[in-house]
Amino acid sequence: MPSARATLTGGMDSELFSVRTDDRTVTDVTGTIAGFCSGRGDGICHVLAPHATAGLALMETGAGSERDLEALLERLLPRDDRYRHRHGSAGHGADHLLPVLVCPSLTLPVGDGRLLLGTWQSVVMVDTNPDNRTRQLRCTWLRAAS
Repeated sequence: MPSARATLTGGMDSELFSVRTDDRTVTDVTGTIAGFCSGRGDGICHVLAPHATAGLALMETGAGSERDLEALLERLLPRDDRYRHRHGSAGHGADHLLPVLVCPSLTLPVGDGRLLLGTWQSVVMVDTNPDNRTRQLRCTWLRAAS
């Protein structure tokens, strides 16, 4: 995934990645984040989906949970004309409520350059908005104090 790198005040590094969500509601971004953290040692990786209609979550992937999440979001945020926010595709108002339920950021521990996730945990971008299928993912690194 293409990226743009920046060094922030205080020694933090930040990189912006492009993510194609295509027609998926759930896109696994674990590999992108792991690549960003690789070789960095011990620290914290903060991950942000800088969008008003997307979020990030930790979940098991590959066992049907993605479809279960999609079904849950369809029940909680139906795609119809009930919303005051009405521009874009039908039900776009629901897309703007998604970050209330699926947080747009995560803070992840990193040890020896590896994400310290649970056995079945993956980081996913959750995006119900069919109007924009190229998203950004900002990873920011804060190294552990020596």
